[in-house]
Amino acid sequence: MEDNILEQQQIILPAMAMRGVVVFPDEPLHFDVGREKSILALKKAVETDRRIFLVTQKEIADEDPDMSRLYKIGVVATIEQMLKGADNAIRVLVSGAYRAKLIRLEDGSYLTATVEPILEKPRKAMNVEKETAFVRLIKEAFSRFASVFSQIPKELEKLVYEQEDLETLIRLIISQVPFSYTDKQLILEENSLEKKAKQMNVILERETEIFTYENDMYNQVRANIDERQREISLREQQRVIAEQLGEYDPEEAEASEYEQKIVSFHNMSDEVKQKLLKEVEKLNKMPSMSQEAAVIRGYLDTCLELPWDKYTKDKVDIKKARAKLDHDHYGMQKVKERVLEILAVRKLAPDMRGQIICLVGPPGVGKTSIARSIAEAIGRKYVRISLGGVRDESDIRGHRKTYIGSMPGRIINALVQAKSRNPVFLLDEIDKMGNDFKGDPSAAMLEVLDSEQNSAFRDHYIEVPFDLSEVLFITTANTLDTIPAPLLDRMEIIELSSYTREEKYQIAKRHLVKKQMKKHGLTAKQLKISDEVLYDLIDYYTRESGVRKLERQIAALCRKAAKEIVEEQNTAVKITEENLEAMLGPKKYRPDTIEKENQVGVVNGLAWTAVGGEMLEVEVSVLDGTGKLELTGSLGDVMKESAKTAISFVRSVAGDYHIATDFYKTKDIHIHVPEGAVPKDGPSAGVTITTALVSALSGAAFKHDYAMTGEVTLRGRVLEIGGLREKSMAAYRAGVKTVLIPKGNVADLAEIDDIVKENITFIPCDNVRQVLSEALIFDSVSASDKNKQNPQDNLLLPPVNGKILSGNSLNC
Repeated sequence: MEDNILEQQQIILPAMAMRGVVVFPDEPLHFDVGREKSILALKKAVETDRRIFLVTQKEIADEDPDMSRLYKIGVVATIEQMLKGADNAIRVLVSGAYRAKLIRLEDGSYLTATVEPILEKPRKAMNVEKETAFVRLIKEAFSRFASVFSQIPKELEKLVYEQEDLETLIRLIISQVPFSYTDKQLILEENSLEKKAKQMNVILERETEIFTYENDMYNQVRANIDERQREISLREQQRVIAEQLGEYDPEEAEASEYEQKIVSFHNMSDEVKQKLLKEVEKLNKMPSMSQEAAVIRGYLDTCLELPWDKYTKDKVDIKKARAKLDHDHYGMQKVKERVLEILAVRKLAPDMRGQIICLVGPPGVGKTSIARSIAEAIGRKYVRISLGGVRDESDIRGHRKTYIGSMPGRIINALVQAKSRNPVFLLDEIDKMGNDFKGDPSAAMLEVLDSEQNSAFRDHYIEVPFDLSEVLFITTANTLDTIPAPLLDRMEIIELSSYTREEKYQIAKRHLVKKQMKKHGLTAKQLKISDEVLYDLIDYYTRESGVRKLERQIAALCRKAAKEIVEEQNTAVKITEENLEAMLGPKKYRPDTIEKENQVGVVNGLAWTAVGGEMLEVEVSVLDGTGKLELTGSLGDVMKESAKTAISFVRSVAGDYHIATDFYKTKDIHIHVPEGAVPKDGPSAGVTITTALVSALSGAAFKHDYAMTGEVTLRGRVLEIGGLREKSMAAYRAGVKTVLIPKGNVADLAEIDDIVKENITFIPCDNVRQVLSEALIFDSVSASDKNKQNPQDNLLLPPVNGKILSGNSLNC
């Protein structure tokens, strides 16, 4: 073996990666081996010459390190003993032989290393005085370390103090003291004795400083705990002694019990404790049956019921949270993604605070129910606070305890109910809060929903600060118009649109039918509802943004089925399109449909309502007259202005479309938008009115399977609109094949349902001329008119949703 060291020839040996352990030459070491590769390497070494290369891995958590994740210097050791331990682990005793450098590493069933022994040159003799100085320096550093690290055996201290050889002293300390493996590796790799001595001194000094800080912190915490325990113990002894002497006073016992509870809270600040202990002193001096004593007892009971020390641990498994949210709710992707982002941030930064979310959308779309699912997904307690109709600021902040019948506000009551200081708070219907002479509750909510201020929220009743920064606040609203701007600024807004027809179907099939069948005691064998029935319920029996009415109709079917099963002794009821009307009566709503043939002066528009998208048919009639304009159909001011803008634009381009340039003097124009009793407003019907006007004035027919939406300007520009998702679904239901949309809404196509994209071609336009050329059929166009057209009119539009759209302008 010595010959190999001197010649420095490369040798091949079984190798083992050591986790957190460094082996030194000429030192025996016991350790346990559990990894399969390491066990096979040991067995291979025993089968040959019992030699094995031991090298430390850089990261302890690494289960299968490669060569780049191992240190370059290790030790060739001899296996002295192997014993089988519990759980198939092996207890090994090795003896380090010499250092070696790792050259190559082969990874198979076990690690095989090509190593080059490190030549141990005879070291130069160090100056005696310098070596003695290093020995004294290291001994003094070790002595200071031993004084703060209580686990150093006395026998080791004695051996260190008796040792005078510097190299032996360093080896003794580094191999016996539990320093970090990185420090030990530094000593192993160093060749110079002087540098080793300096490193050893640095390590000892650093570890001494660290353990000094640790001991100081531990003693401080221990002192605080001991003081509290001492106080509690003395008070308990005082009570027992008083009972033994027959001097037991129930009033003093009550005060003592309050004091014990107060001092036992760890997260209660000293300010709060002093305040509550003063109240206990007042209580102790008052007659027990007095009104003031009852007020103080109620106050103390409320304060001590608050969850000062109670938490729930967050579940930060994003996959499970996603599965839970997807299981409970269909769609609502924006809300789900935001919740998963909160969990991801919580995992990376556990102290992150101040998440306040506001879900805004029409009634019945699941804003309230999603909050409960969020709480279950992240493992927190759930509390709902209804703010609808709240007009008194004291409902939020509470009443001062000096008043008779005073009580804390809804926030503090909800915390007592939750029994946790980090629950999920649902502040429902925040847009329904009002105000009167008693105050403005929305002003009180400013502090509650401000992440910079709510860490010290003060209720008027408890009068002490309580930390709300760990609460996850979720608010809901139907509209943002009634929420004050300062309050709105404190919340992150997530808008929920109304459900589409397909979403309603999926929700009914996955959740509502099962829920109502269980509620009415029916099984899947007893009641079968076909998919066609669910679609009919959506189309003909409900007209809503959410699914509440749909659920009531399903419940009605369940009641009818239950009655039929009980009365007629049927074993099963099947509901189909044929017997649906017999159960629920005639259809309540007619579906939107389009004309079967091309029409003149009748154009299909699209509208958004609170219950989803609707077809909006615009009719224009041109009569001989004196230039009067008649607008009917319960139109709002904005829609009337759109009609006037459309007429002005048509006047400017009349000659291009074979329209008499004096039509505004010789013709009366009547614009009507059915249904007349339904109020309508908004600018998005601008292009529809313009197209209907051109159609009626020029005689050009409108393509019956087209629809359009967009705001129009005096110069004919088409401006973007809102609600494209709902409008496109209405077009799909009515059988429309092509929809003309503003070019500015192209990005919104990503949110449209796939089934709509498959059945409708969307053509983006930025000018009314493009809309007219696409939607109207002009029987004849003169040569002079053709010359006026854009020379690029016949170019192909870029593909939208996988379809190549032919149009009349490159800008479409």
